[in-house]
Amino acid sequence: MITVVGSLNIDFITMADRYPRLGETVIGQNFSQAYGGKGANQAVAAAKLGSPVNLVGAVGQDAFGDGYLAYLKEQSVTTTNVERVTHHTGTASITIAQEDNAIVVTPGANYSLSPEDITKHQAIIKKSKLILVQLEVKNETIERTLEIAHQAGIPVILNPAPYRRFPDTWWSMVTYFTPNEHELELMLKETTLDAEKKNKLITTRGEKGVTFYEQGKEVAIAPPKVKVADTTGAGDTFNGALAHFLAQDAPLKEAIKMAVYAASMATTKLGAQSAMPSFDRLERFVNQHDAN
Repeated sequence: MITVVGSLNIDFITMADRYPRLGETVIGQNFSQAYGGKGANQAVAAAKLGSPVNLVGAVGQDAFGDGYLAYLKEQSVTTTNVERVTHHTGTASITIAQEDNAIVVTPGANYSLSPEDITKHQAIIKKSKLILVQLEVKNETIERTLEIAHQAGIPVILNPAPYRRFPDTWWSMVTYFTPNEHELELMLKETTLDAEKKNKLITTRGEKGVTFYEQGKEVAIAPPKVKVADTTGAGDTFNGALAHFLAQDAPLKEAIKMAVYAASMATTKLGAQSAMPSFDRLERFVNQHDAN
């Protein structure tokens, strides 16, 4: 079982030809509402591939929270460890333009998830094959998760997004960090990479694929060529897929390759969770592109 500790947001998505300048209003082409949040996104990505997934998080005592929990059950994500709190369910305002996206997240209930909540749910963490966390809940909540997992010998993937400074002590408790290029640049301002830290880095680089270290040497995994419709959720798809394949005991290089292909598939459709592939779809996609 994979346990994801992280956020649940309602996404409000606007599509436009270009981004507005400061103080400017532009006319959008389309608006939609979807379920998001890095924690839930990554949980759904792993569940769609077939992993049993438990989500630890928080939503509001509002209609958004009610709908989200019902939806996650339909996606086969276990939600018994999702807290209901008085703050509103988290939101994300997403603008899509010029084959990219810009996002403003309002944490709401996500910042109500506390270290005490993690302690309350530690039994499920200790039973997990792998833990997956991001930075859309508070640092002290993440730290408590890392402590419990480290003490129990459970591997942890930490996706440092959206980036903020974190204690250097986390490096000793995390198995793999999965920043994108921008997040890696910010991380390197806070720490010096030695050989041990390099071996924990798996860096996503958009259309350039992913790099990681193998026996001290940087290795690149190139993505397949696809027509991009929407990059929203691609990083979350990568992380959820990486967790799935590592939990299936796949070798690291193979797990990264499959996660790269899953993320590439996700960019070919609009939306985050709705674009995430099932295992059967991913397997066909990989076979098709490897044969070319």
